[in-house]
Amino acid sequence: MQSEATSVDQYLAELPDDRRDAIETIRDAIVVNLPAGYVETMAWGMITYEVPLETYPKTYNGSPLMYAALASQKNHMAVYLSGVYSDDGSRDLFLDAYRATGKKLDMGKSCVRFKKLDDLPVELIGETIASMSVDDFIEVYEVARGLR
Repeated sequence: MQSEATSVDQYLAELPDDRRDAIETIRDAIVVNLPAGYVETMAWGMITYEVPLETYPKTYNGSPLMYAALASQKNHMAVYLSGVYSDDGSRDLFLDAYRATGKKLDMGKSCVRFKKLDDLPVELIGETIASMSVDDFIEVYEVARGLR
């Protein structure tokens, strides 16, 4: 269910009320905890948090590095955490902290899927977002791509 919205406000406006409330709550947790240097934008049909090309232009596909994203899909909502996906240490910390919440984890490589807000430990998502500066994320990216 990819959106054609060109702004975050437009994206949110097209969501059903229950999903809009959930996405807005998680978005607030992300924005409050987002380290300096990342920007919020719309890309790939979802709300994304990226390293601008002005900061880091050497990406493999010419697009900004996506640090995190938030989306309403057909059968679920999802938070995409590229920092967790790209770094084994970050992934292990996240998985341990998630399990400690007692909530059921439904996770792909970088996406944490959920059907309702109560299924997601929002505070942990905020802490995870806060855990990696732009410079740290660029370093993780370069190590993963074999550039360092």
